[in-house]
Parts: sequence; C-alpha cells; structure tokens
Amino acid sequence: MPVLQRGEGGRKESKGMANIKGIVFDLDDTLYDCTDSLRDAAHWRAAQAMVEAGLPLTLERAYQMQIRMMEEHGPRFKAFARIAEMYGKGNDFVHKVMRAYNTDEVSEIAAFPDVIPALGKLRAMGLKLFLVTSGVYARQEKKIKSLGLESAFDRIIIDDDDMGITKEECYVDLIEESGLKPEQILCVGDRIHSEIRICNSLGMPTVQMMHGRFKYLIPSSELERPDFKIRSISELLTVLQAIKFKGKRTNLKVVTIGGGTGLPFVLEGMKKYSQDLTAIVTVTDSGRSSGRLRRDLGVLPPGDIRNCLIALSESEKLLHDLFNYRFDRGALNGMNLGNLFIAAMAKITGSFEQAIKETSSILAIRGKVLPSTLSDTHICARLRDGTELEEEYNVRQPGKAAIEEVYLKPEDAEAFGEAVEEILASDLIVLGPGSLYTSIISNLLVKGIAQAIRRSSAKKVYVCNIVTQPGQTDGFDANRHVGSIERYLGQEVLDYVVINSTQPPPVIMERYEKDGAQLVRPEAYSGKVKAICADVMENLTEKRALWEKQDLIRHDPDKLARVLIESLS
Repeated sequence: MPVLQRGEGGRKESKGMANIKGIVFDLDDTLYDCTDSLRDAAHWRAAQAMVEAGLPLTLERAYQMQIRMMEEHGPRFKAFARIAEMYGKGNDFVHKVMRAYNTDEVSEIAAFPDVIPALGKLRAMGLKLFLVTSGVYARQEKKIKSLGLESAFDRIIIDDDDMGITKEECYVDLIEESGLKPEQILCVGDRIHSEIRICNSLGMPTVQMMHGRFKYLIPSSELERPDFKIRSISELLTVLQAIKFKGKRTNLKVVTIGGGTGLPFVLEGMKKYSQDLTAIVTVTDSGRSSGRLRRDLGVLPPGDIRNCLIALSESEKLLHDLFNYRFDRGALNGMNLGNLFIAAMAKITGSFEQAIKETSSILAIRGKVLPSTLSDTHICARLRDGTELEEEYNVRQPGKAAIEEVYLKPEDAEAFGEAVEEILASDLIVLGPGSLYTSIISNLLVKGIAQAIRRSSAKKVYVCNIVTQPGQTDGFDANRHVGSIERYLGQEVLDYVVINSTQPPPVIMERYEKDGAQLVRPEAYSGKVKAICADVMENLTEKRALWEKQDLIRHDPDKLARVLIESLS
C-alpha cells in the first residue's frame, strides 16, 4: 500500500453520472465506527500527554477540556493549539500531544455489519473499489488489516500525514491510475470539508456517510455539498440506481404531493438521493395552531408547510427545535412557533409565497416546498347519509357517516403556477402517504394539479397508508384506497402503489383496533395498478422525529426511499 506523491488535479464545472465504474471509500466513520471505538481512547492519550508535559490539570480535567471544546466549537476546532495558548505552551507541546493522539495503537475494531456484504455485491456488479484514507501510515495500515479489508479493494492509498502530500493529490493519482474519468468514480466519505469537497472539485459524484462527529456540519460552500447522503454502505446500491436513472442529467427530479405528518417521511428519505426535491403541500388545514392563524390573521395554514421545511432543512438542530416549539400555557397555549414565524413572514413580505421562500432560505432546505394553491379554500365532504361538512377539521372527525364525495369551497381554487411547472418537469411523482382525503386528494381537487400529473411523463407512485384512518377510510382495503385516488386523478395514471407487507406488533395493533383502525393488507389487493409490496414500516423502537403526533405506526423514511428509487428501474 504505497504512499504516492502527485501534482495538482484539475477542476470540472459540472458532473455527469451516467456510467459509474468505480467507487472510492474513506475509512474512518465510513466503513467502521471510529468516533465511538477509537476517538475516546485518543482523547485520553492526549490528556495523559498534557499532564506529562506539565499542565496543572488532572487527567480527567485534561480529557474534559478537549471534549468541551469540541462540543462548543465543532470537530474541526484545533483544541490542542488552543490549550497550548491558554497555558503558555509552544509548538513542541502541540506536537507531543498530537503524537499521543495519533499513535499507531489500534484497539479492537470491526467494520459496520453491512460493509463486507455490500462490498461483495458492488464487486459482483463489476465495479472497481478503491480506498483512500488519511493519517499515520502504520496506524491506518493496522486498521485496514484489523477490519479484514485488505483484499476488498483494487487499490489502497494511505495519505500519510508525515509525507507532506495532499489528500487531493491522492485522488488525482487514483484517477490517473484507474484509467477512469472523474465522473465515473463515486466518492464515499463522512467529511464534507475533506474528501467530499476535494472530490466535488475534481468533478466526481459524492456521497456523504452520515455517521460520526462530522455528520452535523453544515456546508460552507457548494463544494462541500454532497450529491447524496446515506446512513449505511448498503444504501449505495440505491444510490447507483438513482444515478443510472438520471443518466446524463445532473439530478433526479422528484415531486412529492400530500401534507400532514406523512409527507415529511418521504422527504426525509428521498433527500439523500435527490437535490432537486419538491414538496407540493395542501393548504386546507383548519385545526390547531394553523387553523387559529388562518382565522385570526387571514393567512394560509402554515403547519403542513412547516413540517416539510423542517424535513428538508440542513440547518442546525437548534433551528429545528425552535421551529417545532409549541407553547404549553398562557395566551399562546397550543401555538407553534414555526407557524407564527411563517405567518409573520407572510405579513412582512406581503405574500404567503414569499414567506415560504424566505423561511426556506433561513432553514437552508435541500429542495423546494410549494403550496398546491394560493387560494383561501377549504375541503368539504358530502357524507353517505346526505350530511355536508365544511372545513378539514370537521371532514376528518371520526364517528360520522362514510364520506361519499369531497370537494373544495370555493371550488375555483387555481393551482400555484410553480407547482404545476415542477410536476411537468419531474422524473418521479409520489402521492402520500397521509390522510387520504384531507392530505392527498385535497391537492388533486385544486384545478390544474391532477391535470399536470396526468400530462407529466414522470413515474407516478401512490404510497398507501399502513392502517386505515377512522373518520376517513373506515373499512378501506388497498383497492378502495387506490380507487379513491383514481376517482380524482383519473384511470391509468398511476404506475405503482406501494403497500406495506410488514405486520405490526400485536400489542400496537390492539391500540389501533380499539380506535376502529385496521391494517391495510397487501394480499387483499387486486387492482390494475401494479403493486409493490415491501417492508416500509419504521422500527417502532427508534426515537421519533419532532413533527410526529401521537400515532405509532408510520412509514420508515429510508425503507420507503429505497422502494421509490427501485420503482424507477
């Protein structure tokens, strides 16, 4: 595994991804857990070196000082240089501590569980696999041997810190030796300021592994923005499918249509595979915080818009928490701060449309969020017993007669022009999941939306709910869900329907059944629209996203995204 020295590489203004023939991986926190398994031990070694160098600190305090600085300033902060400055130490102190931190000692480590199988599948596909890793040569070599990865790659380059060559030169050398063009080599790593930035500058498509201490860093420029994001190496198979579908285009254009709490799950999963992602959101909500703002301030309901903005946001976690904060007492009891912010922005800018654009900028979203209409309209329902109900809050209430038909009032709500343009230019259109009538069909009722979907050449996929929703879809099976969509969208428009194939735990289903909800079973489906039956249910043991309400059974963003990408093939 020789260390090579090369000159400076070239730059490319744009990247094509039509024919990936090789993948180059980073090592630490990409193929194994470096942050948890090795980083902590390194901090303790550095602390010991500080104490031995004469710092008037206990070993525990020297360790905690490093951790605190990293937490306050981020993983790129030069903590050792700052500590040396605080205690009047020079460069010799910094070098000694750095040597202790980067010793070639390697404790027991293991590759992520899916790494070896995934590398085998990628190699079986005929792809060349490469590894470029930075650090002390002996230490990185020991890691590779310990992980059992020596024979997994066609070429391994260690960017030795002591040799004085740059990381960029390593990638340039790899490109030259492989005989491949930069756009034919997919770069996978965890650091946006290192391998992602370098490979972007060289014209290589890039994938960020969302693991370890660098996963929360926000890009400071377009060069630090990856083309894709993944949480496991096995997801590269889905990335390759997305790239193959895109062909010579620069990005996969995806439009999602819906509202409520279902749409953010699609966005959360799909934003890893597309930088051209648009959410078209219903604006017929009339309940809770959104309903109050709609009545009191005369603005369109911001709640569903806010949920989608947060799902697409790449801003700091504090902003996410701020936009999700709901007051629990006083005059603002039950009011959501994010909704207030969007409503205030609409008043300041003079339009709801501009308010969304300004908020999108503040939250640094990856894509677009658009209302299906700018008209002040409400969804209404005609029930089977002849009763007519107005406004979303009443339409979704359980315990009433079955819904016979839904419509808007006023009925002449025109589609937002930009939403129509996005639909017509899309590669993939996803409807749902979400409340059948109040989140999905409410968009199809807007004049111009259903027509644009029918005209679009995109693949069109409806994601069926996992369970029925009392008050809207009591007793519905998958056939009736699809049939309802086709009633308002048109026949022979949908290409696929995604139906969950997993059985939720009995204890959870019992809680749903007590409220009148039932599982939508794939084996009962017999419609003409091609069904994709797959496990798309989330792991119920994992912590939930902040926009979720009290329901327990939801779609898993990552599982659903993989199924949607596969529908393109």
